[in-house]
Amino acid sequence: MVFARIDIQPTHTYGDFKLRRGRPFPFGATLVPGGVNFSIFSSHAKSCTLVLFKKHAKEPMAEIPFPDEFRIGNVFCTIVFDLDYENIEYGYRMEGPFNPKEGHWFDSSKILMDPYAKVIGGRDVWGVTPDWNDIYHHRARIVLDDFDWENDRPLEIPPEDMVVYEMHVRSFTRHPSSQVKHPGTFAAIRDKIPYLKELGVNAIELMPVYEFDEFENSRPNPQNPDELLVNYWGYSTVGFFAPKAGYAATGKIGMQVDELKTLVKELHKNGLEVILDVVFNHTAEGNEYGPTISFRGVDNKTYYMLTPEGYYFNFSGCGNTLNCNNPIVRNIVLDCLRYWASEYHIDGFRFDLASILGRDPSGAPLANPPLLETLAFDPILAKCKLIAEAWDAGGLYQVGSFPAFGRWAEWNGKYRDSIRKFIKGDGTVGDIAQRLQGSPDLYAWEGRGPATSINFITAHDGFTLLDLVSYNGKHNEANGENNNDGSNDNDSWNCGWEGPTDDAGINALRRRQIKNAVAILMVSTGVPMILMGDEVGRTQYGNNNTYCHDNELNWLDWTLLEQNADLFRFFKNCIAFRNAHPVLRSKYHFSNSDYMGSGYADITWHGTKAWNADWSASCRTIAMMLCGKHAKAGTVEDNYVYVAMNMHWEGLWFEIPGLRDGMKWHVFANTGATAPNDIWSPGQEPVLENQHGMLVGDRSVVILVGK
Repeated sequence: MVFARIDIQPTHTYGDFKLRRGRPFPFGATLVPGGVNFSIFSSHAKSCTLVLFKKHAKEPMAEIPFPDEFRIGNVFCTIVFDLDYENIEYGYRMEGPFNPKEGHWFDSSKILMDPYAKVIGGRDVWGVTPDWNDIYHHRARIVLDDFDWENDRPLEIPPEDMVVYEMHVRSFTRHPSSQVKHPGTFAAIRDKIPYLKELGVNAIELMPVYEFDEFENSRPNPQNPDELLVNYWGYSTVGFFAPKAGYAATGKIGMQVDELKTLVKELHKNGLEVILDVVFNHTAEGNEYGPTISFRGVDNKTYYMLTPEGYYFNFSGCGNTLNCNNPIVRNIVLDCLRYWASEYHIDGFRFDLASILGRDPSGAPLANPPLLETLAFDPILAKCKLIAEAWDAGGLYQVGSFPAFGRWAEWNGKYRDSIRKFIKGDGTVGDIAQRLQGSPDLYAWEGRGPATSINFITAHDGFTLLDLVSYNGKHNEANGENNNDGSNDNDSWNCGWEGPTDDAGINALRRRQIKNAVAILMVSTGVPMILMGDEVGRTQYGNNNTYCHDNELNWLDWTLLEQNADLFRFFKNCIAFRNAHPVLRSKYHFSNSDYMGSGYADITWHGTKAWNADWSASCRTIAMMLCGKHAKAGTVEDNYVYVAMNMHWEGLWFEIPGLRDGMKWHVFANTGATAPNDIWSPGQEPVLENQHGMLVGDRSVVILVGK
């Protein structure tokens, strides 16, 4: 006798559709035997209707109200049987109070996108102007779990061994010089994997790849009226679970999920981790005047931080702030990250304006934020890197004090500021000594190691490295905001002339300053991060906030690789040197003692005189030596590394500490020398002629290896 499963039999009908009460979890649209389970939460909606479209259709093919008995608590859930789920799009209408002063924005005339949508259609190709009369712009679709991962898994590279490369998906290959088949897409990054491997990085940090609307706040470019300024960077999320269709060569046929998964798989095959820049601080719905896309119409009072008068708190600087420590919102963040970690094999996450995640519903900072604690101890995220941008637009700055729970790393904004000041001749050597060691003044507590510090000098937000040494002030006129946008605190120096120049001396100094920056970055304990294009001298012509430009201000010009081959070679060798020397990648903070009995402490400080650092406020010189016998806390043995930094405007003689056991100092890098004698391949370093001292040129860095 054959028995039919009762739980896959319909119990209700609505028109031609067969229905059954659904399962409340998981939220979203999930394939079940014979049909699709639709589940959506709203604590204040009185009723809900499922709206079904044939793919790309202007009008719905059906609207199916949820029967009262299909509501479980605050969750509406139904199974719809016999759907052609590969060819439908779905949304919801919510009935409820419209009372903005009370926090409610229900409007049943609007079709709402599922907050848990795994694929979003409607904006399938980048930059194609949408039909503004469309009744449903961002259309939820149903994802198929049929990707062959071929035994792929996250790489779990130890954090201290990482070298991170921050990139924008479209900018990386959009320029015609990239010579890829599908410029500006996930697929095109695969074509550039050999380049990333040659450079030597082992992790790429992708600026937002979630679905966002590039037409948000679009407007004519004041310097070129035929061109639109757009939401280019994408820090304004429409859907947290869905990869951006416009970033996929196959987005027009709805295959963006597979294209991104293929990219991750290929990067993993080549030893490269993938870190996603995630934006849980606000959404694309903006303030009271913004569009209703999803969260506002589903349950505004739950999802957003609201003032007592019903207005939106704006700690993000973008109009609204997600109510991340409401348990419902906390769960969507957790579900989202679990989904990307498990279904896309993502290796880590960088959280934009992460301090917002530690605010209570009224905006006050929490001592032990439950969301940050939950993410730190979640079993599925246990091996993922969690990286905080430890500040927000509301003035909360937590670099060194972010609630870490033993797990969170931080973008170290103080490292950026200190190194920028030092290389231009400001700052103090005492501060620099902390940054070179992985900032123990910030992180040597509660078991936080040096890898807590994500060391960077430039990032997408601010000047490129070339612009940092070419401009004293920002030049954001192209943004159409009268140069009022972007940071005014750049700690930059133009080396004697604002912007491009034909002066050979100024250009040589700028090149040297770039090399100084990357040399210091790669010998600093912690996790180094470089910005896309810095390795080939990319410029934004002094614009430090290119968030709105889909043009050459953001695109990487690949002809720079040939024009600035010496810069690329310098970056590549500095990264290779770091990878070759475990003494530079300590898991623990230095003890400033000789616990291995080598005759040297693990780290020692020097000035122009060996063993005698000058810690005075006016000093512009510092040198450090790392003892290779203490590498990885003595678990491996390495060479000795000595770094002399002279940011004085004159060359100075540095006395070098002596070595034992027949070892000699060899020259790895000297930024004061001209290429190709400015740097050598690791293992090929020539012996230093005078083992007792050397002249370090003005504004120069010398790196020696003792072996």
